[in-house]
Amino acid sequence: MKKALILGLAISLAISCSKSESSSIPDHNDITVTSTPEPVVKKDSIGDLTKNIDEGKALIEGADCLTCHKSEEKLIGPSYLDIAGKYENNPANVDLLAEKIIAGGSGVWGSIPMSAHPGMSKENAKKMVTYILSLKN
Repeated sequence: MKKALILGLAISLAISCSKSESSSIPDHNDITVTSTPEPVVKKDSIGDLTKNIDEGKALIEGADCLTCHKSEEKLIGPSYLDIAGKYENNPANVDLLAEKIIAGGSGVWGSIPMSAHPGMSKENAKKMVTYILSLKN
């Protein structure tokens, strides 16, 4: 039973991560943000932080993240609320988690690895993390 579940998850992950011309799921390389580059958090403006949070949410909704994650409950990977609860919202953790999105990883939340997203820019990954960590409050 356990082997069948793991096999099913592996097949689902492989299908969700494969790129097909007929697929309606956008590839990370197809995601663009039309705003000018700016830091994740500007100390002089709450509006900029809100903009980055909104852009991060839109990036997540347009990527394959929701295949494995949900906002409030564990799916294949941890929920965004669990991630926000584990990591303090600071620049070091934003960088750390952005790198994990790009490079992938395993072991922190269990044995199922998170696939790498090498085509994603660090700026977009930071916006995604900013959104996730904003859910703590």
